[in-house]
Amino acid sequence: MILPIYLYGQPVLREVAGAIEKDYPKLPLIIANMQETMYKSDGIGLAAPQVGLPIRLLVIDADVLAEDYPECKDFKRIMINAQITEFGEETISLDEGCLSLPGIHEKVSRSKMIKISYLNEAFEPQEEVLEGFTARVVQHEYDHLDGQLFIDHVSVIRKQLIKSKLNSILKGAVRCSYKVKMLGRK
Repeated sequence: MILPIYLYGQPVLREVAGAIEKDYPKLPLIIANMQETMYKSDGIGLAAPQVGLPIRLLVIDADVLAEDYPECKDFKRIMINAQITEFGEETISLDEGCLSLPGIHEKVSRSKMIKISYLNEAFEPQEEVLEGFTARVVQHEYDHLDGQLFIDHVSVIRKQLIKSKLNSILKGAVRCSYKVKMLGRK
């Protein structure tokens, strides 16, 4: 089932998501719905808060970027209760966008390498060192679990320059090719 993507202004996007247990109600269905929603929205990652669930769950499939970023080849993950345990010192600044912030793209500086631990969909512990674009994708999605958006990483000047776009999203004056949930609308 395609779920609505919660847009900028929805309170759940600013909440710190809670850990989930193996017996979380309908977890396999939630994962399947999030994946279907991500693909239908042409996303490469989706965090549970983006579909209104304040839980520590990420679905990622960056394989579509493999031609430009070889490290993304076959990079498909379900990450439950993820924790980034290490950030590399070296950073790189690249453009980012987000399904919850349609029409906004800004340069964001992120670590080129991270170490992350999480549970897979079978609740088996995993630990990975990610580099390059996979590290960026995971950091972007991980931010959602801590109530952060990529615009929180841009300069004050850039925030001022995108303020009218953010206000347009808040007012519902934005068009998306995917199902959305805007502030104040059921």
